[in-house]
Amino acid sequence: MTNERRYKIAWMMESVFNTTEPLAGKRILLGVGGSIAAYKSPEIVRALHQAGVELRVVMTRGAAQFVTPLTLQAVSGEPVRSDLFAAAEEAAMDHIRLARWADALLIAPISANGMARLAQGWADDLLSTIVLANRAPLFLAPAMNSAMWAHPATQRNVAQLRADGAHFLGPDSGSLACGEEGTGRLLAPERLVGELRLALAEKTLRGQRVLITAGPTWEAIDPARGLSNRASGRQGFALAQAYAEAGAEVLLITGPTHEQTPAGVSRQDVLSAQDMLAACQQGLDKATDIFIANAAVADHRPSQFSAQKLSKTDIPNPLPLSMNPDIVSALHQDPRRPRWIVAFAAETRDHLAAASAKARRKGADVIVVNDITSVDVGMGAADNACSVLQGERVLHIPRCSKIDLARHLLRHLSSIFSLPGTESEDLHE
Repeated sequence: MTNERRYKIAWMMESVFNTTEPLAGKRILLGVGGSIAAYKSPEIVRALHQAGVELRVVMTRGAAQFVTPLTLQAVSGEPVRSDLFAAAEEAAMDHIRLARWADALLIAPISANGMARLAQGWADDLLSTIVLANRAPLFLAPAMNSAMWAHPATQRNVAQLRADGAHFLGPDSGSLACGEEGTGRLLAPERLVGELRLALAEKTLRGQRVLITAGPTWEAIDPARGLSNRASGRQGFALAQAYAEAGAEVLLITGPTHEQTPAGVSRQDVLSAQDMLAACQQGLDKATDIFIANAAVADHRPSQFSAQKLSKTDIPNPLPLSMNPDIVSALHQDPRRPRWIVAFAAETRDHLAAASAKARRKGADVIVVNDITSVDVGMGAADNACSVLQGERVLHIPRCSKIDLARHLLRHLSSIFSLPGTESEDLHE
């Protein structure tokens, strides 16, 4: 630590670690409609619970043909309502109470018949009555055969419901329960939760444009071989999710990865460092507030590429290499330079000194330092920890999930950059 004594170091207090999930504490009423996709509703309940949602479930009679109320009661931990004329509950006008209780109403799945009834304002069962009495945002997740979804009557009902203020989540495309392919699938539970999170999160960064790089790059030797690293892209994708949740317009430029695109994020896939630089420079055609260089970009590439697969005896040893462009330096020097540049550094020793030198050399305003000596934290792992270095000030963020770390980074960086609607994290020296 002798090389790091000059830095003013602060640690994030653990008390802030329970405040990052935008859905935590939200009260969501889940309506389950009469579609075969209702069998997925227990998974939706679990996904919502994992996000910290306070949940109540209401079913239609049709839904009970596909999944039992007892099943949903078991996974939700709350009584499941389905009867508009239940004497005990409705003596207290329970349909009004439920409608007033909810921060949001999600009907997943909703069938073509369910949408037709809501579009006409029917109120002949508990769920439709709650919808009419509801003042909170209404989210509808359709599930039906593709021909039913495309039918003019259904599309008229969709247009009417949208005009009435409903938000549609899906439907997705793919294999349907009937064996056909097309549009009409219920969104996967994790995607439904992601869309809800995007819609309900506080939009502190609305109007900000953020460019983020993620993942490794692939520097090809021939069609089968190349140089790369073990970066998964998870941290960059988590940052893109966090900024989209906060209302920013996010362009995510990623190397090869298996990560799913977060809700509300525009994604561009690239392979090499040169491809990534070109995509970033093109991204600067629109004014950019923040550039976050999270990608693990290869420093070198093979000096020559063979269009044909080489035999192992044909590959030069040692392999001639050429230096790749430095993306952070290039964007710093670009006349369209983003207002703020955040670089990442993966280090194994003298972390702060090495990262500080990189920030000065590359022109980064802030640099985030990862210790990659541990295989279960950082590159390729599910969790992460980091130090955020700005001049001589350092914030240490202890180990947590990558999405939690991304949300903490967003709050801290927004405080540094004095972006509206943000406050600094709780820190102690």
